Amino acid sequence: MDDLIALILLNLPWLVALVIAFMLGRAVEQYRVKVRRAEWRAKNGPKYHSGGKKSGADFAAGQLSTVSRAKFSSRPLLNKSEANVFTALDKAVIARNPGWQVMAQVSLGEFLASPDKQAFLSVNSKRVDFALMDDRCRVVHALEYQGSGHHTGNSAAARDAVKKEALRKAGIGYHEVVAGHTTAGELRALVEKLVPVG
Repeated sequence: MDDLIALILLNLPWLVALVIAFMLGRAVEQYRVKVRRAEWRAKNGPKYHSGGKKSGADFAAGQLSTVSRAKFSSRPLLNKSEANVFTALDKAVIARNPGWQVMAQVSLGEFLASPDKQAFLSVNSKRVDFALMDDRCRVVHALEYQGSGHHTGNSAAARDAVKKEALRKAGIGYHEVVAGHTTAGELRALVEKLVPVG
């Protein structure tokens, strides 16, 4: 026992130095993390509170600040050819059933729901060009306008496939209107198939 005490006392300065070195190293690392966080916050604005999680009020304040500094202008919701399709569809739908409406550029997240959060987020911000809404405000059919530039880029077909599958699973019809191949008469005939007489 005396030997053990003697050994501890002999090595006590080393043990104390080791504990002090550990505490200093830990304090230096905590300081470095604090400095990095402060630099990140200064760079990214007041979007986050101290927990590193989004604060709704701070996030909105950051967005308001950004929007306040930017310029905005109005622009058409539809290009000229899409507007022509919308006008023809709207006339045909109202003539067929005045309780139905044609909606343009509708986000799937506004009329689809899913208990699977990841699946919902996969379609939430995707849009359909036109939606036919019944008299109960439910989207019954989605129409995609395949204009000349629709399939530019590698991901357009994949995005369409995602939309088609979500709509299919929700029991919502999916129909394509092809630029240059669909006349006003053909649109009326399509509406007669899709919309019940009102």
